[in-house]
Amino acid sequence: MLVLLPPSEGKAASGRGAPLKPESLSLPGLSAARAAVLDELVELCAGDEAKACEVLGLSEGLRGEVAKNAGLRTAGARPAGEIYTGVLYDALGLASLDAAAKRRAARSLLVFSGLWGALRVTDRIPSYRCSMGVRLPGLGALGAHWRGPLADALPAAAGAGLVLDLRSTAYAAAWKPQGEVAGRTATVRVLHAPTRKVVSHFNKATKGRIVRSLLSSGAAPKGPGELVEALRDLGYVVEARPPARADRAWALDVLVTEVH
Repeated sequence: MLVLLPPSEGKAASGRGAPLKPESLSLPGLSAARAAVLDELVELCAGDEAKACEVLGLSEGLRGEVAKNAGLRTAGARPAGEIYTGVLYDALGLASLDAAAKRRAARSLLVFSGLWGALRVTDRIPSYRCSMGVRLPGLGALGAHWRGPLADALPAAAGAGLVLDLRSTAYAAAWKPQGEVAGRTATVRVLHAPTRKVVSHFNKATKGRIVRSLLSSGAAPKGPGELVEALRDLGYVVEARPPARADRAWALDVLVTEVH
């Protein structure tokens, strides 16, 4: 099982660990594309601060993120699973998983990123600010920049099993599973059952809980149909919409009655 996650806007501090070693990151096929984004981002943020804020969409209160980006090459690095914070990652609670669940997380979780393309939660990175929606002056829109490299690298990462896609729209656009990979992919919406509406906070929190439940239980669904059964066994209310064609993803709605 491969679980595709968005990153978080909020990130923990880099800390005092050894600095980034780009060659150590997983998915080495993304190395050239990562280097291109890193080079331009550091250069941008080491120059005109006001321009960097404009390009990155930073408010006055976030101007400090520019200096953080300028120092990416020398800042301490920590596992990505410790860097990403926010609602989904708080609910997922990687640090409190047992040893077996942590091993499953290391194998199965893939976090998408405007700077790194995609990462394992064990990849060591510094804290940064660069969303997939950014358009860098030289490279242009990052979503477009990543499409080719991710299309080349990710089918192999997906292997022959289930792909559970929990990404937000901007990150989902950077790689769309195709062909037979799409046929074993499931996308998930979390709906407030009484209103049938998506609400951002509990959508993220529930997705985090779903991933934690799967990792903690040791469930290993091989395809979308088995995923539906596994989630129902774990107590989730799931409505499934199988695709009309074999090369299209399944769409799952998880219904939640309480907003928390």
